[in-house]
Order: sequence, then C-alpha cells, then structure tokens
Amino acid sequence: MQKTLIIIGIMIIIAGLLWPWLGKIPLGRLPGDIVIDRPGLKIYFPITTMILVSLVLSILFWLFRR
Repeated sequence: MQKTLIIIGIMIIIAGLLWPWLGKIPLGRLPGDIVIDRPGLKIYFPITTMILVSLVLSILFWLFRR
C-alpha cells in the first residue's frame, strides 16, 4: 500500500509540473462528451473522456501490478 501511495503521489507531482502542456490536450472536449448549455444552466457530462481515462488507468494499474 505504501508503494502505491508513493507512486500515485509522484504521478500527481509530475502532472502538476506538466500542467501547462497537459491543458492543451483536448480531454474534456472529445466527441461524445455531452454539454447542455442554456441560459442560466450549464450541464457537462464527459462520457467519452471518462471512458478514455478509465482505460488508461486500467492499463497503468495492470502494468504496475505485474
């Protein structure tokens, strides 16, 4: 458990350092993400983004488990 927490912490630090470049990646604006924008109401469902992030994390955890 300690090793996992350390790895997650390092990944968060790396993501924080790379944030200016990561912000340019179109995550959250992919086809399939649903945006309802009406006057006084904005609802956002990042369905495609959630599926993509889930796949990437599943592969990473699978690789670290080996």
